[in-house]
This record gives sequence, C-alpha cells and structure tokens, in this order.
Amino acid sequence: MSSPTPASAHPSRPAALVVVCLLTLLEAAAAVGLAVAWAVDLVRGVSVRPAATVFLVVFGLGVALVLAASARGLWRGRRWARSPVMTWQIMLVVLSVGWLGVESSLWAWGVLVAAAVVGVGLLLPAVVAVTTAPREDASGAPGTPSGTPKRR
Repeated sequence: MSSPTPASAHPSRPAALVVVCLLTLLEAAAAVGLAVAWAVDLVRGVSVRPAATVFLVVFGLGVALVLAASARGLWRGRRWARSPVMTWQIMLVVLSVGWLGVESSLWAWGVLVAAAVVGVGLLLPAVVAVTTAPREDASGAPGTPSGTPKRR
C-alpha cells in the first residue's frame, strides 16, 4: 500500500484559478487563430497593407505565446504570471468597450465578459494566495516567494 502524500506536495487549486487558466488559454488560442487568418490573407494577396499584416501575425503569435506561458505559470502558482495576464485583460476591456461604442455585437460582449471574469478571478483571495505563496527550494526548506530572487 502506498502512503498518502502530504497536502503541501500537491496543493489544491481553487476553482477560480482553473477558470482563469482555461480562459487565458482560450484567449491564446484566439490569438493564434487570428494570426493564422492574417497569414492566410497575406499569402492569398488579399491584404491591403502587407507590412502591417506581417506585424499583426507576429504580434498575435507573441501574445499567444505570452498568454500560454502565463497560464502555465499561474497553474504552477507563479507570481510573475499575474502581470501579463492582467495587462492583457485591461487591454481587452478597453478594446471591447470601444467596439461596443460603435456597435453592440455578441463578440464584443463575449470579449468583455471573458476579460472581466479573468481580471476579477486574478484578484480573488484564493487565487492571490496560491500565486503568491512561498515556494520550497530543492532541499525542502521554505524558500522565497515566487518572483523574488534569493539573497546570498
């Protein structure tokens, strides 16, 4: 029979963190989808401004990479991952409010709701506690909080 592992070895993740990570990965997938669509337009010759389209492809892929890495960091309880995700949510809120100022559409509301859910989720006490808790170092001794360099 195997002995149960200590609770600290496998910390439970709050449901809000699961939702935040899933929505962040969904946003990363949407950024990849947009980048692919722009690349297809570029290859087909439909793009009116090829240089701007190349920028959008690279930007979309970069955003997707940062969001995917940040979702992984949040899942592992890393403090650094909170900043890029929150920054992206603020940008999405600004964009969606602008879209809604022109025309009310399902996409604009969906982006606004998703950004609000992720932004609020990042600020919930349970998520903050998981993503700011001190880490143990390789020897099992309590270490410094994630994102804080150790002093020698």
